[in-house]
Amino acid sequence: MPEFDVVELEPADHLEPGESAPEFTRPLVTAEFWEDRSLAELVDGRTILVFTPMVGSFVAKYVWDELAERGWLEREDRVVGVAASTPYGISRFLDENDLAAEIFADPANDVAAEYGIVHDLDGMTGIGESRLAFVALDADRTIESIWVAEEWPEFPDYDELEAELGLD
Repeated sequence: MPEFDVVELEPADHLEPGESAPEFTRPLVTAEFWEDRSLAELVDGRTILVFTPMVGSFVAKYVWDELAERGWLEREDRVVGVAASTPYGISRFLDENDLAAEIFADPANDVAAEYGIVHDLDGMTGIGESRLAFVALDADRTIESIWVAEEWPEFPDYDELEAELGLD
C-alpha cells in the first residue's frame, strides 16, 4: 500500500443538526443514465448524503465499497452521493465498480461549499475537494445528523456512524 501523510484539516464551518439542507440541482448519475435533479424532488423520506472527493480517488472507492458491503444501497433510507466529478467520470466509476448507487455530479464543489465541507488541496491554488462527510436528512430536508472528516484521509468508524445516523 502506498504511503501518504495524514493531514489535519482546518476546522470546517459546516451545517449542523437542526438546520435546513441547502437546495441544489445537479446531474444525478446512476448506472443507467443521468439527468438534472433537485435535492427537493429527490428527498421523499429519510435520505443520507455521502460527500466524497473525486470518484477516481482511493477515498471514494473505499467508501462506496464499504457502503455496498454493509448493505447501505439496499436500505429503506435513500443513500445518495455527491462527488467533485463530472457525470462521465461518475458513470465510469459506477460501471467499473458494479455499483447500483446514485451520485450527484458537483465538479466545481459548489454544493460541498454550501454545506461548509470543502477544503483546499495542499499546494494547488484554486483546487479543492469535498471532505468525506455523511449528512442524514429527514423528509423535510432538516439535518438530523452529520459526520465530517477532520483529517485527510479520515474514515469514520462505520459501526459508530451507523448508530449515529440511526442505521443500526
